[in-house]
Amino acid sequence: MTELVLFDVEDGVALLTLNRPDRLNALTPELQTRYFDLLEECAAREDVRAIVVTGAGRGFCAGADMQSLEQLVAGDGERSTSVHDPRPVTFPLGVPKPLIAAINGACAGLGLVHAIMCDLRFAAADAKLTTAFARRGLVAEHGLSWMLPRLVGPARALDLLLSGRVVLGAEASEQGLVNWAVDGDRVLDEALQYARMLATECSPASMARMKAQVYGDLERTLADSLERANELMLESFSGPDFAEGVRSFVERRPPEFAALDSEEMSAAP
Repeated sequence: MTELVLFDVEDGVALLTLNRPDRLNALTPELQTRYFDLLEECAAREDVRAIVVTGAGRGFCAGADMQSLEQLVAGDGERSTSVHDPRPVTFPLGVPKPLIAAINGACAGLGLVHAIMCDLRFAAADAKLTTAFARRGLVAEHGLSWMLPRLVGPARALDLLLSGRVVLGAEASEQGLVNWAVDGDRVLDEALQYARMLATECSPASMARMKAQVYGDLERTLADSLERANELMLESFSGPDFAEGVRSFVERRPPEFAALDSEEMSAAP
């Protein structure tokens, strides 16, 4: 049986590859469940410090599988969601490790939602991205109306949502929808290189707390954010990673930060 998501760990980086290349990695309930299961495994493993997700073949994820959509049109909603996963599409935001999307090709609808639920995005300059929902008679699904304006601003978000037009990776980078647009044959290598840098040079505890800060502070006032940041800063002064960070800098050597412990893993939003 073909693995729905390929999984590999090397140099502190987990690589998850959505593996339905004949369907441009269109999502099924089973595929999403397997993806989330592997994210949970990555969160728990000490040898994983950063995560990259990409798609097999020439696409990242073409959205929901058309067969599932056809079942919904036919009124067979129970069958189309036969594998119910209670974890919401926002689940990756709570993974206490950096999650990077390497968008190697077509990224549409629910596939774009999943890319946006990653912390950082590399895209092939010629990759095609679209919300697509307005052209299917749908709405801004799975919190996209909350996330997208925070990435690109309300006006650009409305353009992408209302028109459902296709934007290439290069334009997506200019808008802030993705962080970097690179040549298509380099997108995975660039994402992995960035992830390895995080895994070898940055404190897992610091990254977990920063991720929790960024997403948590989206719903806090500036004053509350400042107060919480000051508390965390004082805690970090007495932590082993601060001592190691200073010591390694003074000694001009790579840092040797410890893996996340269970308390730090719970710091995610």
